[in-house]
Amino acid sequence: MENLIIIGTGCAGWTAAIYAARANLEPLVLAGIQPGGQLTTTTEVENYPGFPEGVMGPELMMRMQQQAEKFGARVDYQQAEKVERRDDGTFLIHTGGHQMEARTIVIATGASPRHLGLPNEKDLVGHGLTSCATCDGAFYKDVPVCVIGGGDSACEEAVFLTKFASKVFLIHRRDELRASKIMAERALSNDKIEPLWNSVVTEYLTDDKGEMRAVKLKNTVTGEESEQEIACVFVAIGHVPNTQFLEGLLDLDDNGYLLQKNGSTATNVPGVFAAGDVADHVYRQAVTAAGDGCAAALDAERYLANLEG
Repeated sequence: MENLIIIGTGCAGWTAAIYAARANLEPLVLAGIQPGGQLTTTTEVENYPGFPEGVMGPELMMRMQQQAEKFGARVDYQQAEKVERRDDGTFLIHTGGHQMEARTIVIATGASPRHLGLPNEKDLVGHGLTSCATCDGAFYKDVPVCVIGGGDSACEEAVFLTKFASKVFLIHRRDELRASKIMAERALSNDKIEPLWNSVVTEYLTDDKGEMRAVKLKNTVTGEESEQEIACVFVAIGHVPNTQFLEGLLDLDDNGYLLQKNGSTATNVPGVFAAGDVADHVYRQAVTAAGDGCAAALDAERYLANLEG
């Protein structure tokens, strides 16, 4: 029986592991199919505190893992497929033919950005295709970029990118934004933002180095096709929280994000705590996920102490 199993890595999972290990909980971390989470698909991270020269995403995750293991955390590269709560309040985690027992659990499985499903998408992540303007916008100074989407997130990303890009094309499949009125007005009143209405991206076009150079567009009304030269595509059509394996156990909001209770990381099930992008659909930053991981580990430690008390 494990004191604590942390499901998922990334900044939330590894930080939870560091704090739990230093509290002598000897946590077991289930790293899953993408150890390190979304940051392993990024290049340079410039906004994580303590790295004034920046740090590569995979390197940051590797350092966090090393730090967690230094204090006694253990890592298993299996993926959780189902979690059950038993009558005695402990948990059974199914991992493809195996079962693990735990007294407490931290869920840090993150969220996956929605993409368009175009053929060469995976290869272009980090090479001109991203889902985070805050993370990557500063890399595209004085060049044209585009944002795909029409909601509040797309407008926020577009406005933020005007700090760096020479031009921001806001590509939307309809003839008006579905964002809130104030966000839509803020985006459309910015001289650097040009909306491309009734348009969908049908292909990403790359240069001879495999970097993004343009997008192919199709007009949803006329069917006319065109190309728009850009240096980076920022996809802002939402995220999908990785909570599918928890349905029926934990309370989720309408978009599938885990719900936390009373300003803590606790979920509706005693002994289960949520950290990072799996519960956060507002900030979605590495540093906020790390803070969540710290809080979840402390909450789990206190929960276990009360059980023993």
